[in-house]
Amino acid sequence: MKKILQRIFLYIILTAGALIMFFPFLWMIMGAFKSQAEIIQFPPKLFPSHFSFINFKKAFALAPFGRYFFNSVIVMLLSVAATTTTTILGAFAFSRLKFPGKEIIFSILLSMMMIPFEMLIITNYTTIVKLHLFNTIPALILPFVSSIFYTYILRNFFDTVSDSLYYSARIDGASNWKYLWRILVPMAKPSLFTIVLLNALSSWNSFIWPLYITSDYHSRTLPYGLQVFTNEAGSFQELLMAASSVIILPMVILFLIARKYIINGVARGGIKA
Repeated sequence: MKKILQRIFLYIILTAGALIMFFPFLWMIMGAFKSQAEIIQFPPKLFPSHFSFINFKKAFALAPFGRYFFNSVIVMLLSVAATTTTTILGAFAFSRLKFPGKEIIFSILLSMMMIPFEMLIITNYTTIVKLHLFNTIPALILPFVSSIFYTYILRNFFDTVSDSLYYSARIDGASNWKYLWRILVPMAKPSLFTIVLLNALSSWNSFIWPLYITSDYHSRTLPYGLQVFTNEAGSFQELLMAASSVIILPMVILFLIARKYIINGVARGGIKA
């Protein structure tokens, strides 16, 4: 009986916490369909009197969110493709290849995870300017083409694969390249799926770097575009909620669909057998 009461109490706490975290998103989405009068009325109403997409039309008319959305998708896809490729190659090198100072180099790379990205902005900015890539799409991607955190996750998964499988493949004539792409990568799908999703979320929500490296709408992404739109929309909160919904909903839906894969992938990659 005591365990049942403890479980019921735990579920009550978790449900309350979930509702508290979910309510702001629900309020934002419902606000996107409200009129300005309904937004400022007191006492406030959660649901609009009738659902209308006029706020979305007005928001897209005031700012080029279509362009922002296109830029965000391109940056996300290219960043995910580049990061996934470098992660696979780096994890394989640190897991299977033998070269002097491998563990020392990997430890140094891991220690760099302690450095906040904000401390590297000036260096990255200077590099991008010298490459004449300021205000371009490649400038939004280059600083994020590799990640030691993702490499660490995938390397730990590769380490769980028996060495006998690697040596057997080598005896059968498989090169390192073929062993990696024909055997290891298919086995690592859960971890790779997690890496792709986390990288997609990070790229989609990136704000600080686009703020520094872009100056016109041709290369702005959605988060930075929303910040600019905040100044343009002024006190029209219903338009801000409509624009925010466009930015947030795709990643929220993606996360809800793939949350189990993320948890399983991190668990598999973060714990050695």
